Amino acid sequence: MPAGWANDCPMPTLLVLGHGYTAAALSRRLVPQGWRVIGTTRTPDSPMPDGVERLVWPAPLPVGVTHLLASAAPDAGGDPFLATHAAELARMPVEWVGYLSTTGVYGDHDGAWVDETTPCTPSTKRGEQRIAAEQAWAALGHPLHIFRLAGIYGPGRGPFEKVRAGTARRIIKPGQVFSRVHVEDIASALELTIRHPAPGIYNICDDDPAPPEDVIAYAAMLLDLPVPPAVSFDQAEMSPMARSFYAESKRVRNDRIKALGLTLAFPDYRAGLADLLASQTATAKQMIPRNDSTAPTYPED
Repeated sequence: MPAGWANDCPMPTLLVLGHGYTAAALSRRLVPQGWRVIGTTRTPDSPMPDGVERLVWPAPLPVGVTHLLASAAPDAGGDPFLATHAAELARMPVEWVGYLSTTGVYGDHDGAWVDETTPCTPSTKRGEQRIAAEQAWAALGHPLHIFRLAGIYGPGRGPFEKVRAGTARRIIKPGQVFSRVHVEDIASALELTIRHPAPGIYNICDDDPAPPEDVIAYAAMLLDLPVPPAVSFDQAEMSPMARSFYAESKRVRNDRIKALGLTLAFPDYRAGLADLLASQTATAKQMIPRNDSTAPTYPED
């Protein structure tokens, strides 16, 4: 039984709607503590961390759920789980609900700082869909924690592979900055609010928004490889998705989640990349699924 849980209480059970990269980091913390974790997936053979019960979707909602994490990207039809199960989800007697959103809801601020009080003015269709999904989850009436995530990196997700392969580029767009966050710091934030619920909106990011070209250069330095070539944003060949990320530039504040007691293990990309390189193994990569459709693309990945 997890610490702090009374023996006469039901086993704490987390249902993750859309169990991907970020949820896996949380599951690996909770399962060893005695939690039951159920994760939905649309593919019966997708990788799951040890101890996580696979629920192939679509399926009836399981019983006994005490905690609920929504981790699925909305589309033109809205949140995929609310589209089919809104009434059932509203009736679930859960103690904690989390929704993984994105800092993309703030739109472009020309590199200025934003926080949770900043009006949401998304400049992309994805950002607009996220705002609608946040509002739809709030309408259920549960004590909702909305986590607006910056660009996620971690084991198996980052710039090292491209730098090693010689395919990395330092795309230069003057004034462009991104906020980032290590996946383990997201898991820490989620676990913190599970232990000490405080419904509200929280930005989850590190302390050092930085230009993407600086991150690539630092990764090359760690690898003791030449710094990848610089390419002007206007001349760079990029997918429409990648180019859309450069349409927004902002620095994201994380004071609110820190006020709850969160201490970042990786307060900047330098600490995060150095740790990744030190711990990077093929086994670690295989243990962590990359099918997290909710995760904001890491700009240098």
